[in-house]
Amino acid sequence: MLLEPLDLVVFVGYCLLIVGMGIFVSREKKGHVKNSSDYFLASKALPWWAVGASLIASNISAEQFIGMSGSGFALGLAISTYEWMAAVTLLVVAIFFLPVYIKKGIYTMPGFLLDRYDTRVRTTMAIFWLLLYVFVNLTSVLYLGALSLNTIMNVPMTYGIVGLALFAMIYSIYGGLKAVAWTDVIQVVFLIAGGLATTYIALQMVGGGDAWEGLNLLRQKVPGHFSMILSKGEMMIPDGAGGERDAYLDLPGISVLVGGMWITNLSYWGFNQYITQRALAAKSLDEAQKGMIFAGFLKLLMPLIVVIPGIAAWVIVKDGIDVGFIESMKDPVTGLVKSDRAYPTLLQLLPVGLKGLAFAALTAAIVSSLASMANSTSTIFTMDIYNKYIGKAESEAKQVRVGRITAAVAFVVAAIVAPALGQLDQAFQFIQEYTGFISPGVFAIFFFGVFWKKTTSNAALTAAASSIPLSIVLKVVFPALPFIDRMGVVFLVLAALMIIISLVEGKGKDHPNSIEISSDLFKTSTAFKIGALLILGITAALYIVFW
Repeated sequence: MLLEPLDLVVFVGYCLLIVGMGIFVSREKKGHVKNSSDYFLASKALPWWAVGASLIASNISAEQFIGMSGSGFALGLAISTYEWMAAVTLLVVAIFFLPVYIKKGIYTMPGFLLDRYDTRVRTTMAIFWLLLYVFVNLTSVLYLGALSLNTIMNVPMTYGIVGLALFAMIYSIYGGLKAVAWTDVIQVVFLIAGGLATTYIALQMVGGGDAWEGLNLLRQKVPGHFSMILSKGEMMIPDGAGGERDAYLDLPGISVLVGGMWITNLSYWGFNQYITQRALAAKSLDEAQKGMIFAGFLKLLMPLIVVIPGIAAWVIVKDGIDVGFIESMKDPVTGLVKSDRAYPTLLQLLPVGLKGLAFAALTAAIVSSLASMANSTSTIFTMDIYNKYIGKAESEAKQVRVGRITAAVAFVVAAIVAPALGQLDQAFQFIQEYTGFISPGVFAIFFFGVFWKKTTSNAALTAAASSIPLSIVLKVVFPALPFIDRMGVVFLVLAALMIIISLVEGKGKDHPNSIEISSDLFKTSTAFKIGALLILGITAALYIVFW
C-alpha cells in the first residue's frame, strides 16, 4: 500500500527536518577544526533532556517497533519486562557506574578496560563489540527497517536496506555524536507521537471504534497475553517454520526478575558504547544522571507504544476481524503468519496524515539507532584499535576522518549481511540471544573491575575469552535451557574463574589499577532521588497488577 500525498508530505518533511538539523548542529565556528571530543562526545555539552532523549532514540529502533511488537504478538505483555526492568537498570547504572566513568574521563568502554586492566583486555573486548555492533545490531536494525518498508510500501528488501543506510549516513557520518544526539531529540518526539497514534488505531479496531473498550477487550479475549511471568508449557508460540515452541524458552518465569535478565540489562545499559556514550557527552555528572531518569520514565511508557499494538494484532488475527490484515501478516514466501509483520501491517490501517506521522516515527527509530551504532563503532575502532595499532600520534583531524570512514564501512558490511535474517520469526529474540553470548563476560569484567580491587587483568582476559565458547557449549549440550538462564549460568562460571585466578595470581593483594570507591562518589541530587523513587514505585505497581 502506497502512502497518500499528505502522508508523503509529512514523511518527506520529517526527512528534510532531520537532515537539516543534523547539518545545522554539525557546523563549526569559523577557525575551529572539529576534534575528537567534538566528533565522538559532542563536545561534552549535552543537557539532561538531550541525554535522555538520545538514550531512548538510540535504544528504540526497528528492534522494538517491529521486533518487540512481533514478540508482543507471539508472547504478549511478558516481553515488556525488557522495558520495565530497563527503567530500574538505568537507575543502577546512573548511581554506581556512571560516576566512575565520568571521573575517569574516558571516551569508550574499552578505554575504561585499559585504565582498569591492560591493553589485552581492552583490545579483546573492542574486537568483540565491533563484531557485535556490525553483524548483530546494525544488521538486524537494517533488516527490520527494510521489512517495514516492504510491508507498507512494497519496497524491495534490498532497496530498503540501502535506502535506510544512506539516510542515516547523510547526517551522522559528517556531524558525529553531536548531529546524532541533537537530531535524536526530534526523533523521540516523532517516535512517541507516531507510536501512540498506531496504538490508538489498533485498539480502536479491536474495540469497534472505541480505543478504551479495545484495551479492555484485549485482557478479556487473550488473558494469557497479559501474564508477565510465564510458566513452563503455559504458552506455545510460532517457531517461524510452521511449528510451535514453548515461550518459556524466551522468558523463563521468575528468572526474568532475579536471573539472567539483569545480566543482559546491565550489559546493555551500563557497558554498551552506543548507550553510555550519550551520558559521557553530558555537561556534568548531575546532568547525565538526570538524563537517565528521564530515559527511565520513557522506558516505562514504551510497552504501550511497541507491545500493546502487537497484542492487538494477535486479537485481530485470532478473531478474524480483518481478512486483508491477516493476509498482510503472512510471509510472501512461506505463506505463514509472521510475528514481525504485525507492526508494519498495523501502519496500513492508519488514516491519511497519521500514517505519514507513524511511518516517520518508525523511520526515526530506525535511523537514530543506525546512526548511534555506527558512530559508536567508529569511536571504538578509532580510539581503541586505530590509535593503538595503526596511526599512533595522528592529528585530531585524521582521527575524525578515520571515524567517518569506519562508520561508512560498517554500514556497507551490515547492508550486505542484513538479508540473511529473513528466515527469522522474531528478530528481537535473535538479537537478545546472540548479544547474550558476550553479555555474561562483559558484565563480569566490569562488575568485578569496579567493585573488587583484587581482580587481575588475566582474570578479566579469561572471562572475555571464555564467554562465547561457554555459551556455545551450553547451547549445544543443553538446547532446552532458556538463553536467559544460560547467561546466568555462564556468568556464575566466569565469576568463579575470575575470583580463583585473581586470588591465586594476586596472592590477596589489590590490583595496582584498582578503583578507589568512596560513598561520596555515589551521591545524587534531590531531583534524582525523587525521580528514582517514582520509577521504582511505578515498576513495582506494574508487576503487581500484571503478575
